[in-house]
Amino acid sequence: MLISINSENPQKRLIQKAVEILEDGGIIIYPTDTAYGMGCDLFNKRAIEKIYEIKHRSRKQPFSFVCANLKDISSYASVSNYAYKIMKRMLPGPYTFILGSSRLVPKILLPKRKEVGIRIPDNRICLALVSEFDHPIISTTVITQQDGIFTDPYDMETTFKNRVDLVIDGGIVGSELSSIVNLIDDAPIVVRTGKGDVSSFL
Repeated sequence: MLISINSENPQKRLIQKAVEILEDGGIIIYPTDTAYGMGCDLFNKRAIEKIYEIKHRSRKQPFSFVCANLKDISSYASVSNYAYKIMKRMLPGPYTFILGSSRLVPKILLPKRKEVGIRIPDNRICLALVSEFDHPIISTTVITQQDGIFTDPYDMETTFKNRVDLVIDGGIVGSELSSIVNLIDDAPIVVRTGKGDVSSFL
């Protein structure tokens, strides 16, 4: 199923429709401030396993997830004063921050180390979705080995229509990845340079 949602003023009834799919254990494709993401309820193990299968991804590569705000992040990760100040300055934005995980994070996302990657994308549809759902949602870029990163919702609907429950059309977005910064030891380490400016960490 493909539904179009206004990227500037997301319609509440359509956001609620997407939330109902997440609540039922469904998998959705949604826009972020970098590329489109594929996601599900952070606490639905079966849906997470299905995303691993769709992406042919090793269980040793955990997914990051989207939170609604900084307060939300503090429920799922250990946030020092230093990390908080950095995230307050840079979020919402095209960054994934690596933090120590809290006990709330499902073990399926912690294959070895107790670390999590957390995002707050600067995208109104994405933020409306995670705020209305009141749970974090998995965030992994919609990409295949054959086609690369998808930018057009209609292409995604055609490719994944038998494997996901909903594609949200939030317009054409870019194909850049988020910048990943590890903040665990209060000494920022740039893990990946992407759309977000990391010059202040170098």
